[in-house]
Amino acid sequence: MQAREIRSMFTRLRNDNPSPTTELDYRTPYELLVAVTLSAQSTDVGVNKVTARLFPVANTPRKIAALGVAGLKPYIATLGLYNMKAANVIAMAKQLIELHDGNVPSDREALEALPGVGRKTANVVLNTAFGQPTMAVDTHIFRVANRTGLAHGRTVRQVEDGLVAVIPAEFMRDAHHWLILHGRYTCKARAPDCPRCIVRDLCHFDDKTAEAVSKQAARGGDDA
Repeated sequence: MQAREIRSMFTRLRNDNPSPTTELDYRTPYELLVAVTLSAQSTDVGVNKVTARLFPVANTPRKIAALGVAGLKPYIATLGLYNMKAANVIAMAKQLIELHDGNVPSDREALEALPGVGRKTANVVLNTAFGQPTMAVDTHIFRVANRTGLAHGRTVRQVEDGLVAVIPAEFMRDAHHWLILHGRYTCKARAPDCPRCIVRDLCHFDDKTAEAVSKQAARGGDDA
């Protein structure tokens, strides 16, 4: 995509949704950190159901650590990889208490040093909780970036670096949310809703026609 197309794309996304945010339910940076950690290979809807039960009981590092792994598991057992997630969330809570007085750090190095926290999780927390212009690339954003021509890459980090390089600074704070929501509800993997897409004329996706979508559906809807 050319610079003018990129600016037009984000201008339209901003006009359509001026104040985008995560669909994970949270009230504090720590609740967000836990929710994002639990969201790996799970839907936001599923995580919200879990945290709706967990957070009224334990929503601080000290309260979570007091549950222990065995006490946490029943709350998150409906999520994939819940055994590993329980171990990570408890270890993370203990490290926050020991090294950060129970507070979530607002710098990348400290966040990524926490158990279970990788670059994507750190980017989400830095962006959503602390307002930093980071780009957390998940499967939706990876697909949208490559499909539209916004930023090509074979790896998540390549796409992240490409997006950071081309998105105008005025849009970076909210760009992660616009792209993930666009990928989740419009530029979907199996059946992209191109006819209803507000950036369709800017997109470089070769098959962005209603006819192509119909043919794709007839093939079984298997789309990269």
